[in-house]
Amino acid sequence: MKLRFREDGPYVLDLEEGTRFLLNGEERRLARPKLALCRCGQSQDKPFCDGTHKRVGFTAPAGELEVQ
Repeated sequence: MKLRFREDGPYVLDLEEGTRFLLNGEERRLARPKLALCRCGQSQDKPFCDGTHKRVGFTAPAGELEVQ
């Protein structure tokens, strides 16, 4: 799994297609192998990114972390 920190944007998880996860006690399966998570704290769809970071002028450096 790779976790990317987009410059001035969300956390992006690069996962294997079909990965399952729990959200609020409900098991879900990803349709796409990427998941964008809110990093600015302003999303109306937390924990997911809804693009609000652009509107509020969020700034943060880019980065990357690989977990095996």
